[in-house]
Amino acid sequence: MQLATLYPILYKILQPCFPNCLWAGSGDSPAIALTFDDGPHPQHTPELLQVLDYYQIRASFFWLGNCVDQAPTVAREVYQRGHWIGLHGYYHYSFPSLSPDTLKQSLLSTQQAISQACQTNPEIIRDVRPPNGLFTPHTLKLLYQWNYRPVMWSVVPEDWERPGISVVVKRVLQQVQSGSLIVLHDGHYGGQDVAQTTAMLVSELLQQGYHFITVDQLWMQV
Repeated sequence: MQLATLYPILYKILQPCFPNCLWAGSGDSPAIALTFDDGPHPQHTPELLQVLDYYQIRASFFWLGNCVDQAPTVAREVYQRGHWIGLHGYYHYSFPSLSPDTLKQSLLSTQQAISQACQTNPEIIRDVRPPNGLFTPHTLKLLYQWNYRPVMWSVVPEDWERPGISVVVKRVLQQVQSGSLIVLHDGHYGGQDVAQTTAMLVSELLQQGYHFITVDQLWMQV
């Protein structure tokens, strides 16, 4: 069941209710953030990297720990290219369904997997996006308590349902504005199309006068 038409409505409802999450950047600058969930993937992510390299764009990736463990070389390539890295949990489990101890261990395990693959300090990886965007006030309280930064979205074209590349591109272009935080997927669901989708989107958005920044840079605007 595709719910793409509901996400803009949900954004408008949730964003003012949870202002301490990152939903978007400043509307005063034509800067937008491309983010990719559910990777790294051994095939889809390298294809995506070629597109980002071609356009010299830095994006942000929210990784699953088990995928990092399965594709550490790909993870290291993403990190070495200067892309921003965040956490999506070790497995793609809904955060509210996990006990606090299990959730904390999931995030720590993902940090450790990224640290080992990318040879970086795990403590600098603090941005967290809940799988499927599902959270509760208690979830956020725990993330703040553990010194994580919750990152959400403002444009969700539901690419994981694979409605067609042109449909995904059209959905993004209809919603995008200065400060937009766009969610795409380079994992098992939706990742088959991510390189081509990104190439079409970036080309069009550059023509419209937008430029691309990372989630870390987006935080600096709010």
